[in-house]
Amino acid sequence: MPDTLNLPSAWLGRLDSRSALLEFLQLCRPIAFYLVDRDQHLLHWSPGAAQLTGLDPGNTCPPEFRIHAEAEDTVHAGGMVTLHRSARLLYGRDGAVAGGIALLTSDAGQENPVGESRNTAERERNFQGIISRSPAMRNVFQIIRNAAETEATVLVRGESGSGKELVARAIHNLSARRNAPFLAVNCAALSANLLESELFGHVRGAFTGAIKDHKGVFQRAEGGTLFLDEVAELPLELQAKLLRVIQERNFMPVGGDRLIGADVRIVAATHRSLREEVRSGHFREDLMYRLRVVPIFIPPLRERREDISLLIRHFIALHNAGKFRKIEKIDPQAMRLLLDYHWPGNVRELHNVIEYAFAVGRGTTLRPTELPPEFTEPKTAVPDAAMKSLPLRSPEQEKLAIGEALRQSHGRVTEAARLAGMSRATFWRKRKHYGL
Repeated sequence: MPDTLNLPSAWLGRLDSRSALLEFLQLCRPIAFYLVDRDQHLLHWSPGAAQLTGLDPGNTCPPEFRIHAEAEDTVHAGGMVTLHRSARLLYGRDGAVAGGIALLTSDAGQENPVGESRNTAERERNFQGIISRSPAMRNVFQIIRNAAETEATVLVRGESGSGKELVARAIHNLSARRNAPFLAVNCAALSANLLESELFGHVRGAFTGAIKDHKGVFQRAEGGTLFLDEVAELPLELQAKLLRVIQERNFMPVGGDRLIGADVRIVAATHRSLREEVRSGHFREDLMYRLRVVPIFIPPLRERREDISLLIRHFIALHNAGKFRKIEKIDPQAMRLLLDYHWPGNVRELHNVIEYAFAVGRGTTLRPTELPPEFTEPKTAVPDAAMKSLPLRSPEQEKLAIGEALRQSHGRVTEAARLAGMSRATFWRKRKHYGL
């Protein structure tokens, strides 16, 4: 790297580089800067950086602060303050990258850390209500835009709480059907009989209690979009009826004697693999192909960790607008707990955690004691042998084993099912039963 400071080479050659660097770091303590090694481990976080950001990351470099290239960009400190960053790579004697150094500065007069003003860069992170700056989500956003221009049936797959209904709404809002109804039905929330009536409607006298005609969602969503959440939970007999609606564009109400046309665009969602459900005989293969014309997979929050601080800031701003309490900063230890958590409930769980903090805490700082118990209570380890010994003796023991399996596998369901000694389908069903 050229000597842009024009210092004498002979003088530089006489310096002990190690002691010179340490003296320089000591002199620059009030300045907000930090050093990372080539593996992005944090080597030095200056007191000035701690004061400016409100963070004390220890040896773990927060994802948003990692240095991968020389750049002039912006970062969000603790999800709260927008900072300017000047980053430079550092090279070793062999010419290979040895790490990086970055200088942090803040705009003068930037006193509102939550930032009620929404600049262009922040708006670009809000896609139809889906908050993300993760590269993994850019492809998702592009598929949504492209699919919205067509009438193709879309299947959204993602874990519970990852935002599947937001994807469905985005497709509807960007489509030519945006001015018609958007209706949602959770296929796992109703019994087979009630679900059939909710989907297709019924006529008076069709069954005991049917005292008048009832329009189902296929009729009420005419011209619009119907979101079928947890579609893998549909009973086989209703799967056949749904397949007919998709193919023939008409349906028969329960107890009816005439077909009714269905001009509805279907967006379905599931947290399961429909292919696995087909192999196990729980889902029709022909319906699977009809539903997944355009498949969209939403990565879980733990795989897009750069979104965690962004979502924290977003949800704090939402609750600050309620005027009940205004959070202006996050205690560094609380931020570390939030960033290190594996978020099995994804974005929905994160929102609930922020809402919990607003409800139980007071003051302008979010503190560790204001986080739910799972963030601060010691984890009870369940030995692998105990986890794999089936059947478990009680529902409490089974719930504990499933939760511990999720923790040990960092939320990876296939691995968690293996640890718990269950099939993947059984694990999903029991996880849902226990609300984990």
